[in-house]
Amino acid sequence: MTIKIGVIGTGAIGREHIDRIENILSGGEVKAVTDVNQESAYKAVKDYNLDATVYPDDVALVGDPNIDAVFVTSWGPAHEQSVLLAIEAGKYVFCEKPLATSAEGCMRIVDAEQKQGKRLVQVGFMRRYDEGYVQLKEALDNNEIGDPLMIHCSHRNPGVDENYKTNMAVTETLIHEIDALHWLIDDNYESVRVDFPRKTKHSHAELQDPQVFTLKTQGGVLIHAEVFVNCKYGYDIQCEVMGEEGIAKLPEVASVVVRKESKLSSNILNDWKIRFMDAYNKELQNFLDSVEKYGEPQGPTSWDGYIAAVTADACLQAQETGEEVDIKLQDTPDFYKKQVAVRN
Repeated sequence: MTIKIGVIGTGAIGREHIDRIENILSGGEVKAVTDVNQESAYKAVKDYNLDATVYPDDVALVGDPNIDAVFVTSWGPAHEQSVLLAIEAGKYVFCEKPLATSAEGCMRIVDAEQKQGKRLVQVGFMRRYDEGYVQLKEALDNNEIGDPLMIHCSHRNPGVDENYKTNMAVTETLIHEIDALHWLIDDNYESVRVDFPRKTKHSHAELQDPQVFTLKTQGGVLIHAEVFVNCKYGYDIQCEVMGEEGIAKLPEVASVVVRKESKLSSNILNDWKIRFMDAYNKELQNFLDSVEKYGEPQGPTSWDGYIAAVTADACLQAQETGEEVDIKLQDTPDFYKKQVAVRN
């Protein structure tokens, strides 16, 4: 079975996913595209030699009866409408983060999906498919270090441009840690506080950098998450979990170690796309395989998107107020508890 896919949004990430579907992965074929910039949509069809229809908008694309699944890779504020349209049409959805730009929007998606009676949506939290994170998850699930007590993690970029503002440390950067850590320890967040160390000279007027987020979970785990987007030395993702019996740490990215001129050194990546390239491939292949094998996606759910949205909103509030902010989640619907059981 070949899953016929419509892509909403043909910017950078949309084009990368088109390339994956057409040239790297199996089981899918792009048959429709749309973008608010129609020239971009037509260019994608030409550049990737697609046998695909260019539609004027997401309404028309979702309405194509030949499309089985929709990839939402557009601007974040447009995600909710496209996902809801696809759910209403009974089509599978792979949605890049954010699922919606508010917790209320995520809940509208959650409610719509439950009314359909089956899982249709997978959210693009690719770290769950990274080999290092998978190994770390297995170590925790196998109780190799006992119950987790503390987590120290870092998300560092070599630099950002002046369009990157203080709040984007949450919505564009920390959002990946929010999902990955919740998944790693299977524990809901309870509160968050944000501290601003001395500002780096490499930042700009509208960006406080670095930032340190202190999250507490309902189970009592204390998390220190550092976001430093002008670290200069490279793209560096770190995660260390301290348990009652030991420590489990995210492995370093494989790199040749060089002994030369009285130095021992290895390379550090500078590009996040290279760091997680394999994870992107695996998450999309998992989506395609799961739809074919189970009739439902098995990756991050709409409920995971809701958890990330509520937590991110609290982080933004903590940035603005300087106070510790409670994170208040609704109870997990039985619909998603069942899906988690299947996935695991």
